[in-house]
Parts: sequence; C-alpha cells; structure tokens
Amino acid sequence: MKFISDKIDKFCLTHRRFGIPSLMRYIVTISAVVLVVSWLDKTGGGFRELLTFYPDRIARGELWRIITWVFIPSGGGTGFTDLLWGAVSLYFYYFIGKTLEHEWGAGKFTIFYASGVVLNIVYGLIVWFVFYSQIGPAAKFLFVGFGPAYINLSMFFAFAVLYPDMKIMLFFIIPVKMKWLALVDAALFLYTVIAALAAGQFLLAFLPVVAIANFLLFCGIPNFRLFRARAKSNVIHFKSAAKKIQKRAAAEGYRHKCEVCGRTDVTNPELQFRYCSRCEGFHCFCEEHIENHQHRN
Repeated sequence: MKFISDKIDKFCLTHRRFGIPSLMRYIVTISAVVLVVSWLDKTGGGFRELLTFYPDRIARGELWRIITWVFIPSGGGTGFTDLLWGAVSLYFYYFIGKTLEHEWGAGKFTIFYASGVVLNIVYGLIVWFVFYSQIGPAAKFLFVGFGPAYINLSMFFAFAVLYPDMKIMLFFIIPVKMKWLALVDAALFLYTVIAALAAGQFLLAFLPVVAIANFLLFCGIPNFRLFRARAKSNVIHFKSAAKKIQKRAAAEGYRHKCEVCGRTDVTNPELQFRYCSRCEGFHCFCEEHIENHQHRN
C-alpha cells in the first residue's frame, strides 16, 4: 500500500493543479441543504428516498443516484435535535476535511475522497447483483442506510493518525484525544462486521472494510506509539540538521531555500518560506510547495 501511496504523492507533485480546492466545503454545503430539506420534508422520507443509492433504479435511468447518496447526512429525524446534531456532524467533518486538505494538498485529498466514493459504488453494485439473484426486488432494503458514513469515518481515521494527541470536546464537555476516539470507532467497525457475519449477511459485513481499505491505502497501518517515537526522533534530527543548513545558508548568503524549486529569500524576497513538520529532519519549502511535496522520511 505504501507503493501506491507514494505513486499518488508523486502524481500530485507533478500535477499541482489537479484536485478540487475546498472540496469539503462543497460537499458539506450540499449536505446541509439536504439536511434542511429532509427535516422539512413531510412525506415520510420521500426526499431522501429520491437520493438513495438503488442500483435497480440507476439501471432504469435515474443516474443521479450514482452520486447523490454522498450528500445524504447521517440521521434523518424530523426533530429539532436531529437537525442540530446533523449540523454539528457536518461541521465536524468539514473541519477534518479542511485540515486534511491543508496537510495533503487539494490533489491528494480529492483522490482520497473520490477513491472512497468509487470503492463504495463498486462494492454496492457487487452486493446488489449477488443479493438480487437470491431475493429479487426485496434486495432494495439493503441500501436504505447506504450513505457517506464510512467514507467520513475513514477520513476521521486519517485525521486521527496525523493528529493523535489533538483534543476535542466530546458532547461539548469532555476533552478526549483523537486517538482514543479512533480506537472506539475501530471497535465499532469490528462490531459491525461481526454482527453482520453472525446474521449471515456476508457481503454487507465487509462494507466497513471498504472504508478501511481506502484509509490504509493513504495512511498505512496506524501505530500511535511509533508515531510518537517518530515525532521525537524528528525533533532530534531537526536540531542537528538545522545547524548544518544554517551554516551553509550563511556561507551562500541566504536564510531560506525551497528544496523543490530552489528559490531563496534572496532571489525571491516576496515569497514566504516554511519548514515541514512531517518531513524527517529540517526541510524548507516556499509557499507554493509547502503543501505540495513528497515528504522526506
């Protein structure tokens, strides 16, 4: 999986204009509209029904269902509390998505989200065809809960790996580190798989695994202890490398030099320069490449 992830990084480096900037803003905005319209809908869920992923209806020409399921928010009740928690959930995932885009760049985040969508669509079609041959039109009930929940949770796992010690206020009261919430979600994932297997729904049991596969493709197997150890090692290398680079920069007459394009604060004083916290050691990049470079590990 690291090989594929490295290929994606290289692709994004050579195609810097690829991707949809502020992708989560568009997704959350449309989802918020769906949330409000669903809350106002008095037809018993007819509006959400119109957006749900049903392969048989897609085959009959309702092609919008291939993508509209992505914008169906969690919940769906008609109470004010349902609306409130739906809005909080959307804001939370907007914050996560925006942070991941800032960390990875628009190109890589777009590929991450799009691959999650495509994997779910492909797996949903496989489930449909297999179950339809067994139970016919009644297979429709399998897709009632088909939505972006697993994509958002895979996005949450990626965020937790990048920022394991960040704290959020659970229920606006209890401070909890992201890594512990990720472990709870992982346990829920495992429970979902086991419960579906116990019920004999073998294909549905692996729907959460699709989201995990997307997460592993980009982030690998998380190990928070190694993650912390790596961070400490980075601090050590950062200090030793900093002295060497500062000596070389002083000799050549500049303070900062981008490792991608080679521009310095002397040749291009209008540029801002930053040092990447994810790269091992002391690596400087200009404002154009701080979010679009292959990390040095």
